[in-house]
Amino acid sequence: MSSGRVSRHARIRMMAAVATVCALSAAPPAPSAVAAGTPPYSETYRPQFHFTPEKNWMNDPNGLVYFQGEYHLFYQYNPNGNSWGDMSWGHAVSKDLVHWTQLPLALSHDDEEMVFSGSAVVDRDNTTGFGTKKNPAMVAVYTSAYKNGGKQAQSLAYSTDRGRTWTKYQGNPVIDIGSDNFRDPKVQWYAPTKSWLMTVSMSAEHKVRFYSSKNLKDWELQSEFGPAGATGGVWECPDLFPLAVDGNKNNIKWVLVVNINPGGIAGGSAAQYFVGDFDGKKFTADDKGTYTPPTGTVVQDFEGTDFGSWTTTGTAYGTAPATGAVDGQGAVTGFDGKGLANSFHGGDGATGTLTSPAFTVDSRYLNFKVGGGRHPHEAGTVMDRTPPEGTVLADFEGGTYGDWTTTGDAFGTASAPGTLPNQQEVSGFLGSGLVNTFLNGDSTTGTLTSPEFTIDKDYVNFLVGGGNHPVGSGNPTAVELLVDGQVVRSTTGRDGEALNWASWDVKDLAGKKAQIKIVDDNSGGWGHLNVDHIMLSDTQAQPVSQETSVNLLVDGKVVRSATGSNSETLDWASFDLRPYVGKQAQIQIVDMNTAGWGHVMADRFTAADKPAKSVVQRADWADYGKDYYAAVSWEDAPDGKRYMIGWMNNWDYSGAIPTSPWRGAQSIPREMALRTVDGGIRLTSEPVSSVTSLRQKQPASAAGVTVKNTSTALIGPAARGRALDIEATFSLKDADRFGLKVRTGTNGEETVIGYDTTTQELYVDRTHSGAVDFNSTFPGVQTAPLKPKNGKVKLRILVDWSSVEVFGGSGEAVITDQIFPDPASQGVQVFAENGSVRLDKAVVWQLGSAHK
Repeated sequence: MSSGRVSRHARIRMMAAVATVCALSAAPPAPSAVAAGTPPYSETYRPQFHFTPEKNWMNDPNGLVYFQGEYHLFYQYNPNGNSWGDMSWGHAVSKDLVHWTQLPLALSHDDEEMVFSGSAVVDRDNTTGFGTKKNPAMVAVYTSAYKNGGKQAQSLAYSTDRGRTWTKYQGNPVIDIGSDNFRDPKVQWYAPTKSWLMTVSMSAEHKVRFYSSKNLKDWELQSEFGPAGATGGVWECPDLFPLAVDGNKNNIKWVLVVNINPGGIAGGSAAQYFVGDFDGKKFTADDKGTYTPPTGTVVQDFEGTDFGSWTTTGTAYGTAPATGAVDGQGAVTGFDGKGLANSFHGGDGATGTLTSPAFTVDSRYLNFKVGGGRHPHEAGTVMDRTPPEGTVLADFEGGTYGDWTTTGDAFGTASAPGTLPNQQEVSGFLGSGLVNTFLNGDSTTGTLTSPEFTIDKDYVNFLVGGGNHPVGSGNPTAVELLVDGQVVRSTTGRDGEALNWASWDVKDLAGKKAQIKIVDDNSGGWGHLNVDHIMLSDTQAQPVSQETSVNLLVDGKVVRSATGSNSETLDWASFDLRPYVGKQAQIQIVDMNTAGWGHVMADRFTAADKPAKSVVQRADWADYGKDYYAAVSWEDAPDGKRYMIGWMNNWDYSGAIPTSPWRGAQSIPREMALRTVDGGIRLTSEPVSSVTSLRQKQPASAAGVTVKNTSTALIGPAARGRALDIEATFSLKDADRFGLKVRTGTNGEETVIGYDTTTQELYVDRTHSGAVDFNSTFPGVQTAPLKPKNGKVKLRILVDWSSVEVFGGSGEAVITDQIFPDPASQGVQVFAENGSVRLDKAVVWQLGSAHK
């Protein structure tokens, strides 16, 4: 499964990419309200044609198999809450992959194990003896995540009533290699050897293993694949299947899907794939050749004995370029020549900057190599770590809570000295003590309440980190301001262990008596809070930078930024300089992070006409959006079809999306194919054809329209809606960018689905798509390479109440993104920028609900 797994501590999988906290003047956005009497599946952001459970947390699809007229969808499920935890297998079935019926829980966690991801097969020859040839058993092969010690091993369960009831095999586990990062078995029948084939992940090693068995119980290791392609995060949920190239059944290639988190093409979670050959024992990926970056003019290669005209602050970079790794650092690779900038001087705890002199931008791209920590730049943060002046209400030094009062067992009897057992490293607090409710893990709960004080300054400032469970959600982890016993302000963490400043504007409460209450009511993933240095001040505290990044500054502002991928290997990155030609700029390498991977490395800054591509950009991706992960395919689908589905979410912010009483959706199932695109073989996808059964009559359409430097609403009453199916074809003219905007309306909300002719990329911009402020990594633009065909760009767009899925060309460029717009934002517009484009034809269908 993908569910808990940078180490054996399941909670860690919920880590956000950036552990900073936005300054808030009021409570954070609560999950979509569920009014009393609201019918199920009609809540604000509830998908209408994507599977969601009626309530509670869901992540990876599991056990995908077709049997006796039903497509089975099992899935990672928490039967006890709306956040990650108590992992079990939920269950739903469908006859058409669009209309789903949720069934009772299939495989439950118990005192010994959680039930992580896996697959299901129909044992038609009764190789296990669990059924009969007349009534074959459905066998689930899953990962046992043992609660005592964290070991992961592969186990079996079986059903003889079409998956309705299940029995765990008494001989579990069937494969145990003593690892705590060994998971997500995908099993299929391999006819040439009349045996079962298992594809399973060695997650932390970036390897996939292949095992063979005659009876699903006794397994023999055949081979390993990897590391290869993108390796910036753990490898999870692998899948292996054959497909005909361009429909030619005499040309069969094998596809190995390997999901990765973090380190995906759009940041965080993603599904990469390899095309190659499989001989029954070993998978061999096709050779893609070596990569040669574009040539250009080197502006800094750190080959000198000092930094030259570049200036440093702090101590992190030392006094000269490093010649590789520095004291205490692992082996550093991927840099050019003998020198590089390396901020590990003094370890991760050191901070500083390295800044170039100002220069005039006169090239199209700046290419460079970057490595180190994955801590992106965040707009609005400052580098000055000095707290504002004011009255400190509590700094939690001295090992006691003083006159604060506790309930429950999460706070213990005294403040914490820092990181607690089994917790990721805690950073960003001041002094030697803080409030940390990870005491004995996420399962503990309680409150900590201050004595009464008078609000006599303009702001309440404090440091906060930990779980993102706002007031208003079922089980909050929040810092609350109480006046007359009522919550008037609240702030939560952001699913990261690093503390950062939050601030409440309390001018309207001057003179009032108040209390601070720290609440940990959550026992699931990220069910804890870190709090420190609560103070009254006339100055608002600003969140401080915790980045490890390479930034481009224009007019003193960061306009481009890149970060490492938690790796000591440097890789190519590129800044698009075209908007800044003729302007003054600087390059700044920033290390403001003091926790794990709190360093950055950079080398070989080169001005060039074309962008360099990183390993991640050169890898192959089943989807280029932020929200397509744990993608796996159905076994035994009719007519030899290969259908794939993914979890429509991203571990960077999965626990923070504003939905209730459910959290998590599955993508639309997709029919997969291998096609020759631009001379190479690509995995393509298109929505399952049965989605058209939801189309309402009388679509809106437009044809033969030339659009120039404007956005225009599409004509027709059907060209509006919260759930839409859109087909559009454009003929290129001279516009730089063009496309469609969907869910337009309230307060300038829009989700832009466009094509950039200058880069030949499809893109989705959800920066202004609605609620985006629950996590810093959520807003932004996702891009996918897409070349026009015969001067035309073809798009298929599925819009649901909280998502867009865009299929470009012949399905070789796919972008899946969640969005959370106002329900009133229902417009559709066509646009062109810097020129004109011809809309050959657009047809917009409103889609009915699959729940009816």
